[in-house]
Amino acid sequence: MDDAFRALADPSRRRLLDRLNERNGQTLRELCDGLAGTRQAVSKHLSVLEAANLVTTVRRGREKLHYLNAAPINAIADRWLSRYDRERAATLADLTTALERQPMESPTFVYTTYVTTTAQRLWSALTEPAFTRRYWGGVALVSDWQVGSPVLWQDAPDAEPRDLGQRVLVAEPYRRLSYSWHGFQAEHAAHFGWSAEELAARLGERRSKVTFEIEPHSGSTVRLTVIHDDFSPDSEMHRAISGHLDGSGGWPELLASLKTLLETGEPMPDPTQAQAR
Repeated sequence: MDDAFRALADPSRRRLLDRLNERNGQTLRELCDGLAGTRQAVSKHLSVLEAANLVTTVRRGREKLHYLNAAPINAIADRWLSRYDRERAATLADLTTALERQPMESPTFVYTTYVTTTAQRLWSALTEPAFTRRYWGGVALVSDWQVGSPVLWQDAPDAEPRDLGQRVLVAEPYRRLSYSWHGFQAEHAAHFGWSAEELAARLGERRSKVTFEIEPHSGSTVRLTVIHDDFSPDSEMHRAISGHLDGSGGWPELLASLKTLLETGEPMPDPTQAQAR
């Protein structure tokens, strides 16, 4: 938290975060465009933001893409905002965003966290039904985790697993897991208070995908990066998984519960049961 506050104290670094908030996944060259500082200065600022975990990077071929990482800000909010106050603040922020924003052409959600565990145990937490049920609001993910296989949702231990159309895209044990995402369901409409017309409009969004990248970090710590992309422009699903829909904890809450479970043996209390998963 101290690193995050020190990094945020510099206006140049805040401008870089603003640039990434406007369009995530930029190269160093793209971030330098339109800024007064030199390439070397921008690179140094990005290094400070990376060290504070406010920016995370992903390699795509020969390019290094920079993403705004919400994990430290989420930790700060968890420390000083109650659930009620946080939801009120999020509602006001969403109203401001709705009034001011331009539609996002290709939104991407990236979240990096560090977990005191092993890569093997983290893989188990992502793939084993007994694990996922504990931090995923009672839902177990059921799959053999072979490329092309379905990822089924079991809402209760005695319930029939449901096929929501999700398929395994990549499965490299202890390193990388990726699968396609589901669309909105009728229970989401009931939870968020959408009309039949609103639900029908959101069902027109294309399927996105989520990718988990696992890397050894230092000692007994593992770096987990979650990349959720391939959304429709100005996607409502992107807002849901980011935790920007009222009543949705999204990935930030889910990953915080996963981290807590692996490090303490118990998930976060009172997990959201009907979040957009």
